[in-house]
Amino acid sequence: MIRNIAAYHFVPVDQPQALCDQLLSRADGLALRGTILVASEGMNLFLAGAPDAVDTFVSELRDDQRFADIVVKVSESDDQPFGRLKAKVKPEIISFRMPDASPIEGRAPAVSPTDLSRWLAQGTDDTGRRLVLLDTRNREEFAHGTFAGAETLPIDNFTDLPDAVLARREAWQDATVVSFCTGGIRCEKAALWMRSQGMDNVLQLDGGILGYFEAVGGQGYDGACFVFDGRVALDPTLAPVPTSTTIAEGDAHA
Repeated sequence: MIRNIAAYHFVPVDQPQALCDQLLSRADGLALRGTILVASEGMNLFLAGAPDAVDTFVSELRDDQRFADIVVKVSESDDQPFGRLKAKVKPEIISFRMPDASPIEGRAPAVSPTDLSRWLAQGTDDTGRRLVLLDTRNREEFAHGTFAGAETLPIDNFTDLPDAVLARREAWQDATVVSFCTGGIRCEKAALWMRSQGMDNVLQLDGGILGYFEAVGGQGYDGACFVFDGRVALDPTLAPVPTSTTIAEGDAHA
């Protein structure tokens, strides 16, 4: 049994290379595989390995006061989904390249999975406003699945999102817009940026799709969630979807 974790945390990092080297060394010593990204704005990681080793890595990571409250999403698989371990220092832990989008200075308002599930069931938010679910992922990702009726954008990279959003913003003025992505990291920036553009009706789904699956299952969601490893996509129970199914969906969309 392999334990898989996905986690990010926005926090000032004075010496990104030193932190990157430290995390790489510890993950390697625990025989973990995956990707660790470090920047001056924080850290983003996807790792997998033996359950005890993964739990040790997370426990030691939380011993660092900067990451004491990091939220870690956990799933299990029969096989190791990563071929190797790598760690990099980058300008951003998720590339967006837009001003007014720094989660270090504060988050955009969020909606919990349980509240979103309730809103989906009743068809509106708690004030009676209509809902727009905005998928901030790219075409390849949402081809595997998304929330029923969600707005998807014709983008191939996250950096393409601003132009696509600005082209549609007028149609969303009377709605509560809930932005979502795989694990939440993209919406940390996208929702902040949208609100900086005057879209004060935008919220972010706390924990992303994976957090929603973990908390409430697949209510209102069609298909699977693309993930960035050899499992390709996960169903609402966080189990890998058969490869033939995910390939077919991807080809159909392309």
